[in-house]
Amino acid sequence: MVSASCLFDFCSVLIIIGVLLQNKLGIGRRDKVQQFMTITGASEKVALQALKVSDWNLEGAFDVFYSQSQVKSSADTRRLEELYNRYKDPYADMILADGISLLCNDMQVDPQDIVMLVLSWHMKAATMCEFSKQEFIGGLQSLGIDSLEKLREKLPFMRSEMKDEHKFREIYNFAFSWAKEKGQKSLALDTAIGMWQLLFAEKEWPLVEHWCQFLQARHNKAISRDTWSQLLEFARNVDPALSNYDAEGAWPYLIDEFVEYLTENSIVQIGQMSDWSQKC
Repeated sequence: MVSASCLFDFCSVLIIIGVLLQNKLGIGRRDKVQQFMTITGASEKVALQALKVSDWNLEGAFDVFYSQSQVKSSADTRRLEELYNRYKDPYADMILADGISLLCNDMQVDPQDIVMLVLSWHMKAATMCEFSKQEFIGGLQSLGIDSLEKLREKLPFMRSEMKDEHKFREIYNFAFSWAKEKGQKSLALDTAIGMWQLLFAEKEWPLVEHWCQFLQARHNKAISRDTWSQLLEFARNVDPALSNYDAEGAWPYLIDEFVEYLTENSIVQIGQMSDWSQKC
């Protein structure tokens, strides 16, 4: 039988080991552990495990943590049903504009906040300003959320996902189908411009306002999926001075016309940057 003194000594050893481990981690890693615990609500042990598996990459640790099946199962289905019923439209088995407005109010975010796009991406929502029951409950379960409090706690994490290049690309591509009207193949120009301004506010592209002005002046038509997808490639791979722009490349005609617009209006000279910052 283990004596009380032996048990006390064992606990003391564990505490000492814990202190030594914290000292061994270094300030940078201790900060990551604390940040991970604050955002996820996880214990120190879970934080250490996730960070070690991801080689101390914080974004990778989040992915590891939220992909674990126990996180999904931790969301109480009954509480999710109650949450869904709070926002469900009284005349349809869906959450519609009024319900989303109430949800935003409860979350204490503006309906046009980028985090609502990220949340919709997690829910795999088919249409802007609508959540089916399956989308709403399934999306929150995947995040381990079953209460408003937990949803608010996840907001910093969802905002941080926009800083991940791979996730940004996924969210960007998701936004096209999400934002277009039902039954339409293209995205209305005004909606596309609003989405570009929202998205590139997170991943700054110096030419975004010129692009929007060009579309309104020269195009004034709906945006195709190809143009939507290729613009991200253009913004990511062609520098704002257009020094590496290939006129013979396979860009959509609209992007080629945009380059002509920039040079014709002396906004950018190929390989040489105009004072575009003053013309925005």
